[in-house]
Amino acid sequence: MATGKARQRRFGTIRRLPSGRFQARYSGPDGVRHAADDTFATKTEAQDWLTLKEAEILEGDWIDPEAAEVLVPHYAATWIDERPGLRPKTVLIYWGLLRKHIAPYFEHVTVGEVTLARIRRWRKKLLDSGVSEVTAAKAYRLMRAVFNTALDDGLIRRNPCRIKGADRENSPERPVLTVTQVYALADAVGLRYRPLILLAAFTSLRWAELAALTPADIDLETCTVRVTRQLYYHEAGYSFRPPKSRAGVRVVDFPDLIVPDVREHLDWLPASASLVFSSSTGSPLAHSNFRRRAWLPALAAVGLEGIHFHDLRHTGNQLTANEGANPKELMARMGHDSERAALIYLHSSSARQRALADAVGKAASAELAKSKPPKAAKPLGTRRARNRRPAAESGE
Repeated sequence: MATGKARQRRFGTIRRLPSGRFQARYSGPDGVRHAADDTFATKTEAQDWLTLKEAEILEGDWIDPEAAEVLVPHYAATWIDERPGLRPKTVLIYWGLLRKHIAPYFEHVTVGEVTLARIRRWRKKLLDSGVSEVTAAKAYRLMRAVFNTALDDGLIRRNPCRIKGADRENSPERPVLTVTQVYALADAVGLRYRPLILLAAFTSLRWAELAALTPADIDLETCTVRVTRQLYYHEAGYSFRPPKSRAGVRVVDFPDLIVPDVREHLDWLPASASLVFSSSTGSPLAHSNFRRRAWLPALAAVGLEGIHFHDLRHTGNQLTANEGANPKELMARMGHDSERAALIYLHSSSARQRALADAVGKAASAELAKSKPPKAAKPLGTRRARNRRPAAESGE
């Protein structure tokens, strides 16, 4: 059956197919002939489509329809691989989100086929299947970042991830320990890791920062700890790398309250020790082993089940805030970076950091003193004489 003759227009061509429908074709900016994704019932509809396509080219909004035919999982995998600056832990999180929560829903979907409605249905399916809001928010943010790159690559005209509030993690507020609970936990964990608990609570250092400390990083005279690196575990073993941001390289003050415990630990270390905290074999401290062998038994012993090690960092932050630290001072202490240009020129003085640490130590000492049972008061002289009188009268 013969097809209709294509009619040349000022832009594109239209021909009638044996089915009676109309096909529209045009030459793109890439010099390649492209056809509309679908056919049209009338010639007028085909002409209108070509008019819109021509306008896209003139406005610079044209998208190569074939470029966006890459499948979403493949494009997302390439997106992760092309970011070598990501922390190993972040890479693992991204791969887990892609494998568990993205690829199963977009296995046969191309980048160009993803719409806002499809993103909305995907997110609802995640939540309906029991995925937590926190995980769903992480997966959504990853998808949004991937499609931002697709937008930059010219594969799509607009990012389909435009659901308000979908990127927010409504995580439950983590608990804050009291100073008494911190010391009870330090007692329960044993002498080897007692200073680890105290430093975590009174410096707000991250686990990876504490695990990377060397004896030279701790100055007991100035009561400071210097943070210059973090411990990273990966498939090949472990390595030490700089903190994840420039703000992570810092000097943190701690109260002199914990100096005796830290000093005793440093004196106990062999002269050849390269790490302040390590395993029994001298290798870097693995979080999973510490949690199983020391942390969980200590929590059970003091009735604090459900507490995470990271809650000690949160506790230290709260203790410092309670003593009047402003947001910038807390950021400097915790190693947080800010994207707001106004904060780049604000600096927390070392004197103020020292004052904050001293204030925390003073408040902690006061709370510890309150938690100790009071000593029995000695009776006054008159009461002592009154108490002795029965014994003397009885002749004993």
